Amino acid sequence: MPTVEVMPETLASQVAAGEVIERPASVIKELIENAIDAGARKIEVEIQRGGIAMLRVRDDGCGMSVRDAAKSLERHATSKLRTSEDLNGISTLGFRGEALPSIASVSRFVMMSREADSVEGTEIRVDGGKMSVPRASGCPVGTSIEVRDLFYNVPARKKFLKAESTEAAHIDHQIRLHALCTPGIGWVLRKDGRVSLDLPATSDRRVRIEAMSGGESGKALIEVPRHERRGMVIEGAILPAIFARRGRKHQYVFLNGRPVEDHTISRAIREAFKGGLQEGLQPAAWLWIRMNPSLVDVNVHPAKREVRFAEPAQVRIAILDAIEQALRPREVAEPVRGGETRPALHLESVVGSQQVVRDREMAPEVAPPIKDPRTWQREEQKEFEVGPEKVSESPDFRIIGALSDRYALLEGEEGLVLLEPNAARERIFYERLIEDQEEIESQGLLVPVLLELDVRDVDLLMRHREHFDQAGFSLESFGGQTVTISAAPAFLSGRDVKRSLIDLVDLVIDRDGGSKVKRLAYEGFASKVSYVAARQDGWSVSSLPGLLNDLFKCDLPYCDPAGRPTLVQISFQELDRKFRKS
Repeated sequence: MPTVEVMPETLASQVAAGEVIERPASVIKELIENAIDAGARKIEVEIQRGGIAMLRVRDDGCGMSVRDAAKSLERHATSKLRTSEDLNGISTLGFRGEALPSIASVSRFVMMSREADSVEGTEIRVDGGKMSVPRASGCPVGTSIEVRDLFYNVPARKKFLKAESTEAAHIDHQIRLHALCTPGIGWVLRKDGRVSLDLPATSDRRVRIEAMSGGESGKALIEVPRHERRGMVIEGAILPAIFARRGRKHQYVFLNGRPVEDHTISRAIREAFKGGLQEGLQPAAWLWIRMNPSLVDVNVHPAKREVRFAEPAQVRIAILDAIEQALRPREVAEPVRGGETRPALHLESVVGSQQVVRDREMAPEVAPPIKDPRTWQREEQKEFEVGPEKVSESPDFRIIGALSDRYALLEGEEGLVLLEPNAARERIFYERLIEDQEEIESQGLLVPVLLELDVRDVDLLMRHREHFDQAGFSLESFGGQTVTISAAPAFLSGRDVKRSLIDLVDLVIDRDGGSKVKRLAYEGFASKVSYVAARQDGWSVSSLPGLLNDLFKCDLPYCDPAGRPTLVQISFQELDRKFRKS
């Protein structure tokens, strides 16, 4: 058996780097958090080739002396903690004292720093964990850190990095996340020599939110006014339910100045909408929460993404109260003739106002479609638009009716049969797409639609554009977070174009994982297109004969593309047992 030995310092730092440094965005996160803690008023980030070749973070914070600069590159060195009791009240972002040595151990690292009252600064170079002697250097007040050739000496780690565009998108997201958290700090991001983000400092959080969320959603923001409960202070903004999306990546929560992810908070945000959301959707929100640091543990995750509350129930109640108060209809003074005022109701503040807002949206003009794919189903259904009767070309079912507009009730030879119409339509669309193996019929938009998305969603769209082309969408990057849609599937009405594309993006991320998607097979993508297409229209009892006819022409009529059942049978024997018949 090998003997036990203490690891060399360089190897120990590289092992520690595995817990903290996953990709270039992890380096950026650690460096900008140190800059924020240093009191920076402006932070500049520059990257090359997605941060793999080079990344640099400059700040105008307090800077470091020669001694502190050298000490900061030693493991477990920190200016944030002195005793174990300090762990009970952490109020800074960086405190572990392992980020800088971990980064320096897997890169070619250069740090320059100068304090305000110093004539000259300090420069320290580290190459794969081997530190050079600090030397004097001319530099502005603050700290500049440059990292080149990340993971050059750890090839096993480097091979797991994604495409440069993907890594750049993760860096962009990380900067936007901290920029939202700190509106009082100015931010600049340069990618391969070009400025892609320039946010001046502001004292108004709403200005920062509008600058980063886009014009359409920015205009619809609902303010969450300051709300206090048991020492907690909550404020921010939310969007109406029509902007809800799958997943929680459009929820931004900042706790004591730290971006956090927490299921308690996410559940509370959704609960506050009181059933006004479709199942599986999450509302968009920006919340700033301040509370006593001793009531929250931020030291439960190596990358400090997750937290643990001492009283999670109280946090949930506070968030519920704050958002419910914001969603409550409010009367405001609206001027009328004669200088008088009258109350006016903000409809957008009400959760149930989705349809009001949706009806007010201008639908883009579209060119007349050559063929609507929904005619696949409708043309064959016309002759079946009749009341309950036996259906031809399918099992011997008699249509009874509908159950709460969710399921169709059928009578079969062996008992009661429940049909899930959306799942059935999904199977029909899917098999027709697979059988044709060709692009979906597309129609051009007379006025292209501009869609603003998360930078990571834009990256996914561009990397898999060929599959979206097969789905009938013609997409082009418009720069930054904006995508131009010049054509869409013919079965979509004008107002459904944005919603359907967003749903499709969310499904790709939700089911495959944004970081795991390399190439979507046509079958896999077709299943997602079918999911969206099947839910564009409702269904009625009169349409069921044609729907059943189409369903039983499929190769696998009893399940949808994801394997969920389309029909469920409850036999007479099972019903007899339920009613305790002999």
